[in-house]
Amino acid sequence: DRFGRPRMIDITEMPVSPHRAVAEAEVTVSQETLSAIVDGTNPKGDVLAVAELAGVMTGKGTSDLIPLSHPAPLTDLLVRAIPDRAASSVKIRTETATIGPMGVEMEAMTAAAVAALTVYDMVRDIDSSAAIGSIKLISRSGGEGDEWRRGETEGGASSAPRGVRGAGRIAPSPYRPGSPSRPIPGRHRP
Repeated sequence: DRFGRPRMIDITEMPVSPHRAVAEAEVTVSQETLSAIVDGTNPKGDVLAVAELAGVMTGKGTSDLIPLSHPAPLTDLLVRAIPDRAASSVKIRTETATIGPMGVEMEAMTAAAVAALTVYDMVRDIDSSAAIGSIKLISRSGGEGDEWRRGETEGGASSAPRGVRGAGRIAPSPYRPGSPSRPIPGRHRP
């Protein structure tokens, strides 16, 4: 507010529109640990499934964790934990969508962060060197038609022309077999 006290932004007059966001995180592990994850021999169980479930559960409850975040009625939330042998890591990718007055980038970021924390928790007893790497927003779209994608222009951001968007399944993930490679829009909040 005008006195510097924290407050939620008033979204009463914001128009309802589709919004999307994509976020990523990465957990670096040893090759032995990655093999245990892939082979299903990790002592705590299926690391990838538990991390994906933790990301979904937490993404839905973001406003309970982030003090000034509005509750978002998500229409879609996809979390993928993908082992990457070349990088000796587990890559997390989250995709969120809604139809409402505000964006869903915090939901995507929270889901990615907690999925990464879950991978770490699941392997920490067998790999003390496990480390969570960058957690970042990849793209966002919605609201007044603004789109932003990481890394497309100097400074890591871009504004793309307005386009037709829906709040359902965002776009084929590059991690899903047979999916075409195309950018996934995100949301820009002024």
